[in-house]
Amino acid sequence: MVTIRSGFERWAEDETRARRIELGYQPFAKQQQFHASPAKYRLFGGAAGPGKSKALLMEAVLQAHEHAGANTLLLRRTFPELEQSLLLYFRRDIPRELYQSFHESKHLVTWWNGSTTRFGYCLSESDVYQYQGAELLFIGIDELTLFTLRQWQFLTSRNRCPVPGAFPSMAGATNPGNIGHAWVKSLWIDKRPAPGMEDPAAYDPADYDFIPARVSDNPIYAADEQYLKTLRALPSHLKRAFLDGDWEVFAGQYFDRFDFTRHVARAEEIDWKPWWPRWISMDWGFEHPAAVYWHAAVPRGAATPGCATQSDAAISDPDKGEERTGKSACATNPVVTYREYVTHRTPPRELAREIVRRSVHSARHSEADRSATGDRAAGTAVPCPYGTHSGAMDDNAENASGARERIDAIYLSPDAFARRTDEASIAEQMGDVFAAAGLPRPVPADDDRIGGWMLMYQMLDGGEWLLTENCAELIRTLPNLVRDAARVEDVEKMDGDDAADAARYGLKSRYGVRRDAPDHRPLAERLAARVLSDDPTIRAIQARKAMVEETRGAHPVSFLRRRR
Repeated sequence: MVTIRSGFERWAEDETRARRIELGYQPFAKQQQFHASPAKYRLFGGAAGPGKSKALLMEAVLQAHEHAGANTLLLRRTFPELEQSLLLYFRRDIPRELYQSFHESKHLVTWWNGSTTRFGYCLSESDVYQYQGAELLFIGIDELTLFTLRQWQFLTSRNRCPVPGAFPSMAGATNPGNIGHAWVKSLWIDKRPAPGMEDPAAYDPADYDFIPARVSDNPIYAADEQYLKTLRALPSHLKRAFLDGDWEVFAGQYFDRFDFTRHVARAEEIDWKPWWPRWISMDWGFEHPAAVYWHAAVPRGAATPGCATQSDAAISDPDKGEERTGKSACATNPVVTYREYVTHRTPPRELAREIVRRSVHSARHSEADRSATGDRAAGTAVPCPYGTHSGAMDDNAENASGARERIDAIYLSPDAFARRTDEASIAEQMGDVFAAAGLPRPVPADDDRIGGWMLMYQMLDGGEWLLTENCAELIRTLPNLVRDAARVEDVEKMDGDDAADAARYGLKSRYGVRRDAPDHRPLAERLAARVLSDDPTIRAIQARKAMVEETRGAHPVSFLRRRR
């Protein structure tokens, strides 16, 4: 069968072939690596200045010319950003004779071979639905971390092309930071499903290719001393993000003082005492994950790894590369968050039974905790995601670990106390299970978001909060939280923040005011802070003295006998 083409079609093909060589694009080495990657989903950059946006634009142009009649799309989050980057580069760097037309109001380029490239933006979450029904060979998103996971997932459904021999693909260019930092880092850097993915089992790490690039990979900016001087003058966390492409720190990061070497310890390194006050905090969820944490208050003077002493707190600065190692006697009364349980679609009573089953003493580290530790890639501080381990526990864990822990309080997210039907509330259902097992019924957690985040920040900064490494989801989540653009004292809500919310409930509900304010802790905790000896007789004397002081308004009491 012979296909007869019109004269215009033959002329357009000739024009396209003749004009390809006039693009004048000479990619740098990292840009070449980006264009050559066979991955379906590519991420380019990680630092400022390597030519990310230019590479994204040229990829769309090249793919549009490679397959006649194909459609490509380039996106930014807002129109001003689009005007100042992709559209600016298009007008400046793409020769006018290379394309048939450019529709100014639609921002649509029509190439000589019938392919198109559209420049768009998605200011609101729902703006991506304007592309519903589209068939797009290539989708390029500049500053990908400004987009949400839901926007990305929807756009992947539009990444299709009916042109024979075409390979639909998507790419992002970005620096670390902003609201999409967590999910972008998960997919491309950590190589695991992102929090909030609808079908985590469908994630294939082979589909995702990260091409890291820094300013030194761009010969133009690498020779620009003024630009380099500007980057070097940035605050330490911004310099690490923009100059080094460090995904562990970034602009907008809330917990910029979180340091794995300082704030995380192995549970078996802690000399646990059964009389330490313990409590549980929980963020209820069914469709969203439910996150549960166990906390213990360490008495003043007890030795814990990485704990800040008064001198440590004054001189240690993670920005200067200083680290705390070994054990030290705490000058404060630190909190250790020592156990994590994160689950999905678990009914209230079943969740409560699992919490009861895990609330057991261990000489060092319970089977439940060991099963939840997860693996970390060599040389990294990235634990396994909760879905791979949080539900696993030895059925004989309680028998192997010992007696039930004494839990002082259970703080539950306030929404769990609402009555949605005539049936008992979620809190009441869980409370019945707890009461039957000898645990306290849950009480509404303090949901002061701003006060809670600030308390967490201050406790981390002062060495007053320590996490054990089996709290994998919390360790992963905390460094990825970003400030809310509208309420800078608050944290931006995002998929996967359940662990941070649950931990916030535990600290804010227990310590509603700063630690140097009047001591409003529960009586049992105040007493435990004064009973430090391992000797039973001395412990009894300390406990009696502490109780008397409490009842007499904290005035010193002498137990020395006086001769009459």
